[in-house]
Amino acid sequence: MNTPDYGDNIEINVETAYLAQQSDPAGKRFVFSYQITITNHNPVAVQLLRRRWVITDGNQQVQEVEGEGVIGETPIIEPDQSYQYTSGAVLTTSVGSMQGYYQMRDEAGEKFRAMIPTFTLARPNALH
Repeated sequence: MNTPDYGDNIEINVETAYLAQQSDPAGKRFVFSYQITITNHNPVAVQLLRRRWVITDGNQQVQEVEGEGVIGETPIIEPDQSYQYTSGAVLTTSVGSMQGYYQMRDEAGEKFRAMIPTFTLARPNALH
């Protein structure tokens, strides 16, 4: 019997912001925050175990980040509930992108991936 793909029922929304006060364009330091809302549309609770990010700057330099949980937590998200957190990224260019996935597990202990759609990090007016 195939287990359902719970990853398809995880909704991930992202809001980004450029943090001008923490950035130093002359020093090629562009700081961004991103707020992520993860909503579980599955009939069972799921737990976020790990994350993997692929961060690409405007020069196509790629940085990969992998680790346990998010912001030091491995939250359990009940059916039709959301978990929200804010984190950040530092780029050497005024524009970049992020994508990746969360490794999660269902109540039976089965692991699955919830894909994080690609989103853009951009200093205001950097994209025309």
